[in-house]
Order: sequence, then C-alpha cells, then structure tokens
Amino acid sequence: MKEDSGQAMGKGVLHPPERFLMIVGPSVFALLIRVYLGLCRMVRVEGDALQREALSRSGGRAVFVTWHQRMLMLARYFGPRRLTVMISQSRDGEYGARIAAKLGFSSVRGSSTRGGMRALRLLSKAIREGACGGMLADGPQGPPRVAKVGTVLSARDAGVPIIPVVWSADRCWVLNSWDRYMIPKPFARVAVYYGEPIWVPPRVRGEALEGCRRLLEDRLNELARLADAHFGMERPWRRMKDGEIPGAGPL
Repeated sequence: MKEDSGQAMGKGVLHPPERFLMIVGPSVFALLIRVYLGLCRMVRVEGDALQREALSRSGGRAVFVTWHQRMLMLARYFGPRRLTVMISQSRDGEYGARIAAKLGFSSVRGSSTRGGMRALRLLSKAIREGACGGMLADGPQGPPRVAKVGTVLSARDAGVPIIPVVWSADRCWVLNSWDRYMIPKPFARVAVYYGEPIWVPPRVRGEALEGCRRLLEDRLNELARLADAHFGMERPWRRMKDGEIPGAGPL
C-alpha cells in the first residue's frame, strides 16, 4: 500500500532549509539507523513458532504490536517485512513517515488525537488486502504501558490476529522520557519475544472489547518482563521523579 500522506506536512509553509532536511534527512537518518542497529547481535528469538502458526492460519496477515518504549530495535527486525504502520499527521509525523518508508515500512496517517479513526480504517483495509500491520499499543503519547483500544479494533475489522512482540538487550540507554524509551548500546546482545496471538471475535463490543484490550496490555507487560529477565535486569518504564536514582535493580 502506498503511503497516505494526507495532511502530512501540517499547517504552514516549509522554509528552504526545512524542505532540504525533509528531502535529504530521512535517507541519511534511515541509513544511520540501519548501520547502528546492525551493530547489535540477535541472540534469542522466543515464540517464533507462535507467530508463524498464526500467520499460517490468517493467510500471512496480522497486526504486530509492541510498547512505544520498545519500538526502535523492531525497526531493523520488521522493516524488511514491509509492515504498514500508523504515524501522526503532524510535521514531525511526516518526517517520521519518510524515515519509516526508507526503512521498508508503509504508513497510514493519523493518531489518537487527530485522524485516528480514518487511519484505523485505512490500516484495516490495507491488512484485508494482504498487508501486515504494526502498531504501538500505548503510543505516541501514553500513558505508558496502557494499551489503547485501536489495535483491537484494527485486528477485529481486518479479521486477523494480534501478535504481541517486544525486545530487550543486555546493554541499553533508558531515556527519561514519558515511557523510558530504550536505545540498545553498540554491540548489545538482543532478545526478541513473541507472545501468544490474540484472536479478536468479529463483532466484539463493549465489555468484551475491553477484555481484549486488557488481555493485550497484560500480555505485552508479561512479555517485557520475560525479555528483560533473559538478561537479568528489569528495565524501568515510568519517568523518573525528582531525586529518583536512574536505572533499575535486578529481577
């Protein structure tokens, strides 16, 4: 599916330096991401049989979902699989969409605060036509580790499974952002964990829909704990308060 730019550039006119950055920057940044993430070594892929079996049942279609905190390493892992992802309609979103395209992703434009329902419909349509979708359960602005219902709606409307997936690493930077965004350090050892797929009933509504959302949230949180446990260190996922000591203790 081609990228749906919509109102991607946002309001206002780009000045020449901004236009240059918008044209040249995504290619350069995507190359840097590829090279940087390529320094990391994948040492474990857990649950791969689960996602393969689900894809076999669904004709190769699914919605892969992770936490915003854990998105970066998956750019390397899922870019070659040509996932279609949701990206906001803001000017920053346009820049992100162009980088994503250079990494191999397709995109539909919208977020929970602007154009979200239209983007969900476009994503569901792309998946019905043969694509795999990719979503951030709590992105782009949180709250952290609280799954939004959009992933469940998209999988329901497309008739495909939700496949939770997270990664962890033995060495990484953990930013003091709203979700404690993780960046693997050079030459880090990385583990990817797939969870058991969630099959959403076709006409689910109300409390049953909320039950699917909670199940997704619980499954992603458990996966994150398991992935971190592989390296013996649970990563923090809330912004530090004044006086709080950075880092996390052993599991």
